[in-house]
Amino acid sequence: METSTGAIENSVPGKSRKLHSLHSGETLAGWLFVSPMLIGVTVLVLIPIIATLVLSFADWNFVQGWNGIDWVGFGNFEKLLHDTPFLRSVRNNFLFLLAVPIYMIVSMALAVILDRHVYMKGYFKVAYFMPYISSIVAVAVVWQVLFQPSYGPINQVLRAVGIDNPPMWIADPNYALISIMMIVIWTSIGFNMIIYIAGLQSIPKDLYEAADIDGANGWVKFKRITFPLLSPTSFFLLVTGVISTFKVFDIIAVMTQGGPIGSTSLMVWYLYDTAFVNLKVGYASSIAVVLFVFVLLITFGQWAAQKRWVNY
Repeated sequence: METSTGAIENSVPGKSRKLHSLHSGETLAGWLFVSPMLIGVTVLVLIPIIATLVLSFADWNFVQGWNGIDWVGFGNFEKLLHDTPFLRSVRNNFLFLLAVPIYMIVSMALAVILDRHVYMKGYFKVAYFMPYISSIVAVAVVWQVLFQPSYGPINQVLRAVGIDNPPMWIADPNYALISIMMIVIWTSIGFNMIIYIAGLQSIPKDLYEAADIDGANGWVKFKRITFPLLSPTSFFLLVTGVISTFKVFDIIAVMTQGGPIGSTSLMVWYLYDTAFVNLKVGYASSIAVVLFVFVLLITFGQWAAQKRWVNY
């Protein structure tokens, strides 16, 4: 009996070592599997973020090398407060935010119509979604032709209906930003519409049947059922849409390069122009930090406000 008990006691440590070895092997395998992602995130995301934050306190032209770094503290941020082109780009960015509620309203209306009252839904989904997945260069070329002041189709139609002096669109500082917003609205409707359709299909049909029994008309059903139950979807699209407006770059780079007279210069474009054209890396890093703070504050504001109107 004593011999049996001693054998058991001697076997327990050996079993424990085997379990520990197995656990260590699984942990090592797990780290090996995730290491490519961790290395990628570290090299491509974390290190650039830290470098941007550090360089925002320096006046540096990278052509001069590391010895050319001049630490200026908060000097770059103080300079931004009096930088007219930067302040114009901030104003343009906040004006650009108006595009988000516009294409959300249009997308929601189209989603309700397609989900309830249209045949061949698949065709219309693809047709509306195509601008979103199309090459931005191709989209820009098409709209440059449409907006051409002299022989563009849009101005030709306006002249045909009696408007003798139609807008110059992207050539006019007063209309250039509006023109870019129109293009962004056109390209964004398809994506938002698909998301809204998915949200509509998740609403229980029993609610509409109960509303029909109570004699509710279409507007009452939309106001009391559809719109409240789509609020989580709207919140998602609002947050992502606002963030995307602060990242608009490609359409500006292809069509206007921030012109005319800086009327379409947004923060990302001004950051690019400062860093890669004027080679002021430190100053551009301070712009990136301000851009990050704007996006962070607006997102936190939306999260705080969503408690009042989002129904989960």
